[in-house]
Amino acid sequence: MHSSRFMRWATTAALALALFTPQQALHAQTKPKHTDLGHVPESVLWVGNSFFYYNNSMHNAFGPLVASASSDSRVRSTSVTISASGLDWHDMDSLLRPDGLGRYSFGANNEIRFNKAGRQYDTAIMMDCSQCPVHPQLQAAFHDTVRKHTQSLLRAGVRPVLFMSWAYKDKPEMTAQLAEQYTLAANANGALVIPAGLAFAKAIAKRADVELYAADKRHPSPAGTYLGACTVYATLYRKSPVGLTYTAGLSPELATLLQTAAWDAVQEYFRP
Repeated sequence: MHSSRFMRWATTAALALALFTPQQALHAQTKPKHTDLGHVPESVLWVGNSFFYYNNSMHNAFGPLVASASSDSRVRSTSVTISASGLDWHDMDSLLRPDGLGRYSFGANNEIRFNKAGRQYDTAIMMDCSQCPVHPQLQAAFHDTVRKHTQSLLRAGVRPVLFMSWAYKDKPEMTAQLAEQYTLAANANGALVIPAGLAFAKAIAKRADVELYAADKRHPSPAGTYLGACTVYATLYRKSPVGLTYTAGLSPELATLLQTAAWDAVQEYFRP
């Protein structure tokens, strides 16, 4: 029964998307209400699943990217991921408990650093499972969980950010669907959106042979993780990542393509 229901939903979605022009498919129909983080992030909590932790984790690409922008630029990140999880698998109140997660960290020479007592993070980036925001049986839970988690974050003085995930390689129609649901959820809850899914579509539109996916056509390749990190940088700092020297081991040409795609996607998504 669940399978037939999903097939009916997929058919309806496909018919609706058939009315889109190719350019419309790269955008959310709803425009974001919140366009700026409001502060320079110093400590970021990443809450999600394997889309974050592939390739030694996206936060480990984001940190060096920030550092390459300026010798004075630093950001501390903690990644909290559960394999194949939905956002509703995470207990946000537990993650935010005072003197808990993030109470201390380690420096370059393994010296221990005790961080601020109380609030350990100023920003939290959240991503749901790859299908959850658009699946007919999970979409309501996505919106309910975003509301619940953003309320917890705001009570703790932490800025909520949603990470718009990308379409499966063989299901590009997911791009517009995911973009719409992430934008709607963010608008309803005072959150900022990182349009990573739109950046994936933008990079592929620029160069069709760019490989952003692992062999399963779902998880990110190293290039996909780097593109995600570039999109996070462009969104949180509202600066172009083009020209940043950290390339995560990618060729300069490929890194420049991905940096440009991230910046173009962010500019277009937040354009009035």
